[in-house]
Amino acid sequence: MKAIALVPGTTTVSLKDVPEPAIEHTDDIKIKISQVGICGTDREQAEGGRADAPPGRGELIIGHEMFGQVLETGSTVEDVRKGDFGVFTVRRGCGKCAACEKGRSDMCLTGDYTERGIKGADGFQAEFVVDREAYFVKVPGKIAEIGVLTEPMSVAAKAIDEALRVQQARLNAFEDTDKWFRGKKALIAGIGPIGLMAAFALRLRGAEVVGMDIVDEDTLRPEVLRQIGGKYIDGRITETRDLDEVLGQIDFVFEAAGIAKLQIQLIDTLGMNAIYLATGIPAGSRPLTVNGAELMQQLVLKNQVLIGSVNAGIEHYKAAVAYLEASLEKWPDAIRQVITERIPASDFKRALEHHSKDEIKVVVEWA
Repeated sequence: MKAIALVPGTTTVSLKDVPEPAIEHTDDIKIKISQVGICGTDREQAEGGRADAPPGRGELIIGHEMFGQVLETGSTVEDVRKGDFGVFTVRRGCGKCAACEKGRSDMCLTGDYTERGIKGADGFQAEFVVDREAYFVKVPGKIAEIGVLTEPMSVAAKAIDEALRVQQARLNAFEDTDKWFRGKKALIAGIGPIGLMAAFALRLRGAEVVGMDIVDEDTLRPEVLRQIGGKYIDGRITETRDLDEVLGQIDFVFEAAGIAKLQIQLIDTLGMNAIYLATGIPAGSRPLTVNGAELMQQLVLKNQVLIGSVNAGIEHYKAAVAYLEASLEKWPDAIRQVITERIPASDFKRALEHHSKDEIKVVVEWA
């Protein structure tokens, strides 16, 4: 079969012939890949960035945002049938810690996990993949056209779930925290694919959503945000430190930009009892100068919470599917516009290298 593989630490990426995987365990599921999304991680890898090949191998099949259709199942698989649509999750547990033993490899305590297409395990940019039933999540056929958005939506779903759990634990005595996001003001910093997925999910939960980025008002990302009832702020025009004065009380910050300076500045925007979820992973090692005393005074005196969130558990993937289904029903044109280009696998280099001003999510087509 064909697959897209790279030599970690180099810019050598190629479409090559590799052995087709087969069912080996009774709980295995074999999928014919339809689409695989391209994200910043893939492009970073293609430029020689972080990527680890499987042990004993010099190459890594990339790709972690997959969607496909079941071709075959092992003898003990009961809830999945040939023809079902779905996705495999990305991370595999270390097998040593309590979190991974409980199926929460996204919260691994040792750091010895593997990630398909990223760290120590082949990914999904291939014609066929095989994995265990425990890592499979069904996607209804009626949302197959946007099923490839499940993985990025799962990242947003986890962060939102983390925020809700924390707020329920500390505010339940005087707020209806089951519906905590309803009517709350949520600031999303960075309205790329994950930021926009958060916008859809938060709007479904009834939040007032404001997205901030550094793209022109008339480009696609702000337009999609407006179509679902969100507001756009150009970070080149409005200073981050002025956002709380412009917007008033900000109850929730969802950071998806991955810029260290901005991540620190966003703390200043938080209102009383607010919570901040950071999902971006900044690069570089340049030191920052911040007014640490002022920031810490604010965090303490306003009862604010700052949390980092990465990857997602199986329940977050299931929540992501539900968010996508509801989004397609409520805002069909908007959610469809998130996938801005579909590129055949034979032309994969264009997917890794090409950028347009209106790009949101580029996917590689295998079927």
